[in-house]
Amino acid sequence: MENSTYIALSRMDAQQRAMSVVAANMSNASTVGYKRENVLFSDFLSHQHGSKQAEGADTESYTQDRATYRDFQQGDMQATGNPLDLALGGEGYFQVRTANGVRLTRAGRFEEQQDGAIVDENGNALLDRDGQPIELPQTDHRITISADGVISTETGEQGQIGIVTAQDDNKLQAEGSRLLRTEQPTTAVERPNIVQGMVEGSNVQMMTEVTKMMEIQRNFEFMAQFVDAEASRQKNAIDKIVQVSA
Repeated sequence: MENSTYIALSRMDAQQRAMSVVAANMSNASTVGYKRENVLFSDFLSHQHGSKQAEGADTESYTQDRATYRDFQQGDMQATGNPLDLALGGEGYFQVRTANGVRLTRAGRFEEQQDGAIVDENGNALLDRDGQPIELPQTDHRITISADGVISTETGEQGQIGIVTAQDDNKLQAEGSRLLRTEQPTTAVERPNIVQGMVEGSNVQMMTEVTKMMEIQRNFEFMAQFVDAEASRQKNAIDKIVQVSA
């Protein structure tokens, strides 16, 4: 198999990766707090050695899958009227305690359990500024949350939601579609902007993703046709060589 076919196959492999990322974005278009992902490709240059290389043939360029990164652009605010639905305007993340440790999230859909604990949709406890689970008196029912995260009920202030930032958002590692894990130390946001009764929607733009998917599909089909044509060319060349040898 000639190098041109390997180059085409490297491009096809990259297009398959890109398609899987686009498909994940589309499936999470309605996921609260989801941030769309993108793929980053680069050229892997292979230098060809020899004194009889044709002009321009001294370097071969393969497609290399370098990374997947997120678009942290703010999603649209969606009103729900639920007093424990919270949206973050601007920077920062909520902190929740999972079975595997503390995780960050922009998905602000919370609920109160019977024991007064505030948890997310998976039952992970929402944490305060000191990293402790927030619990409300079981007899209180009127919940008010200020922009800086102070939670109040009819019996007074009950705590303050902790909003933090990471040193480098691009180093956050996704766990599912809502949670992010970080190995970096986090810093408290001094003036968060929490909006009660709303959630931040996904920042996925469906038309953009559909257009990207169609482009990826066309590129993949073009590369597949090229590989088929190369295979036919090589087969014909071998057949002619065999005929001459015979």
